[in-house]
Amino acid sequence: MDEFRAYDGKCVLVTGGAGCVGSNLSGRLAENGARVIILDNLSSSYEWNIPVHENIEFVKGDILDDEVLKRVFRERPEYVFHLAAHFANQNSVDNPEKDLLVNGLGILKVLEYAQLVGVERFVYSSSGCGVYGLDSKIPFEEHDISISLHTPYQVTKLLGELYTNYFHNLYDMPIVNARFFNVFGPGEVPGKYRNVIPNFFYWAMNQQPLPITGDGSETRDWTFVEDIVSGLMAMGVRKEAVGEAINLGSGREHRVIEMATIINELTENPAGVVYRPRRDWDAKTRLLSSIEKARRLLDYEPKVSFREGLERTHEWFRENWELIKGSAEF
Repeated sequence: MDEFRAYDGKCVLVTGGAGCVGSNLSGRLAENGARVIILDNLSSSYEWNIPVHENIEFVKGDILDDEVLKRVFRERPEYVFHLAAHFANQNSVDNPEKDLLVNGLGILKVLEYAQLVGVERFVYSSSGCGVYGLDSKIPFEEHDISISLHTPYQVTKLLGELYTNYFHNLYDMPIVNARFFNVFGPGEVPGKYRNVIPNFFYWAMNQQPLPITGDGSETRDWTFVEDIVSGLMAMGVRKEAVGEAINLGSGREHRVIEMATIINELTENPAGVVYRPRRDWDAKTRLLSSIEKARRLLDYEPKVSFREGLERTHEWFRENWELIKGSAEF
């Protein structure tokens, strides 16, 4: 889009830029002429996943490390996309103190440095799967958040929004809170605390049965990473987005058993599925975003269908299978 040429010649910091969303975002920013600094400690991502581009610089470091933050903010980035996080629900249940440190103190430190250099826009990756609760109406609308949450990850993702709103209200920092819904696509390596789709591809390609926690009728609002990146890019340049929380989803729900069936079909996996008890914290049987606000403020419109997204993810797995096999940690 022509409006994305606003990034041309600008310095952009992407924390967590080696992950699925971050690597795809960094590539798109670089293609639009931005000078991108990726800050990532590689705790749940891999350097081989970072796009190779003359406009991308990778800095290995932690958002809790002041010396590292001083180094990257010395470049005076005009835009910050804060994607670094302690991910995700089960990991936070197992490691609640680390979750609070990274997702709480981490975003506070990044916001403080962003305030010092006077960034033009600060975009925070919140979680639509986190800030809405059982008492929120479906489809989830931005005003209907919950404080009755089920995991530390959900708590700290909401905390991050409270901190960005604080910096916006007190210091007039131009922030946007992006609420992601079930992102998937090329760039997400499977592992113990990763999302279901990369893990299912990994197991299916090893001809193992896919474990469904529940009865398979549960639905999720899976959103292809390319569409998420388009929404984020618009959040960085649209004045109407400043100070807002905006859902980035597909606006459609698909059943878990449908997803598993497609993955087994694409990978020609004969092992089928196995059913296991639902996890204690996994209380939401349906997830569905309202994306009307994103349409209105960002001209956001998801373009990649669920099946096409799964096909493209499968292609990425096949092309990078040896790297993925060597990196996946369960």
